[in-house]
Amino acid sequence: MKILVVGAGAIGGYFGGRLLESGQDVTFLVRKARAETLARKGLQIRSAQGDIDLPPPRTVQADALNETFDLIIVSCKAYHLPQAIEDMAPAVGEQTAILPLLNGMRHLDLLEARFGVGHVLGGQCVIPATLDAEGVVRHLGPAAGLSFGERDGSRSPRVERIAEAMASARFDSRLSTSILQDMWDKWVFLASLAGSTCMMRAPVGDIVAAPDGERAMLDLLEECRRVAEANGHAPKDAAMERSRGMLTAKGSTMSASMLRDLEQGSAVEADHVIGDLLVRGDAAGLISPALRLAYVHLKAYEVRRGR
Repeated sequence: MKILVVGAGAIGGYFGGRLLESGQDVTFLVRKARAETLARKGLQIRSAQGDIDLPPPRTVQADALNETFDLIIVSCKAYHLPQAIEDMAPAVGEQTAILPLLNGMRHLDLLEARFGVGHVLGGQCVIPATLDAEGVVRHLGPAAGLSFGERDGSRSPRVERIAEAMASARFDSRLSTSILQDMWDKWVFLASLAGSTCMMRAPVGDIVAAPDGERAMLDLLEECRRVAEANGHAPKDAAMERSRGMLTAKGSTMSASMLRDLEQGSAVEADHVIGDLLVRGDAAGLISPALRLAYVHLKAYEVRRGR
């Protein structure tokens, strides 16, 4: 299976690197600076699951992409997606499957509009990782999971092939027959985590230690849950129980990667993670004051950052 990974940052670098380590045919679609770093240093991953130092992997830049692939894994940030779509277009053949690992749902609409519904799978990943200043992928915790599937819930030959290709890689891979629900479950949790930790500029443990902090966390979670329910994807009780537990854990150092981006003065996925959920809630006639406040907070940050 010929695999193209769009981006070789924290997410693409980790999962693409693990696939390459396991013997898969992997090419990275990257920009010039990242291509030069990989050519000079190879692909380096530092992880409690095992460090790897791979020789310079095969890379390609958009202006030289002239072949199609069986699988394209899209790992870029949401605000880079429009450009990534144009960059990867020559790689999409008649049988190409596109597996996006972005958060939320908005990206599915954008990918469908450009390539058609038949090409686009559902997918998500759970991994705390970052790309450091030296270009090293640093895996920051034990979790490293990737799930994928046909959005209609079927076990098609192509997703079975993808499952086989990922089976020997050193991360948890799962072929899901409920991938859209899985994505909504993650979105509800992530929007609650990102909205609260960014607004409060604090990890979960500090927020719940503050007066009414736990209530504020759970109010935001409930608003996000209602949006999912109004869109036909109410999280199951077990998923909500897990989310409540993680969002109210005393002493927890958990925070969203969006908070890290914000504190570094970087771009944030405000529209994709928070804004799109708010749009879907508004369309359903829901009143979501906490979610709206989180969105305004992030957009005000973007205004200041743009000056």
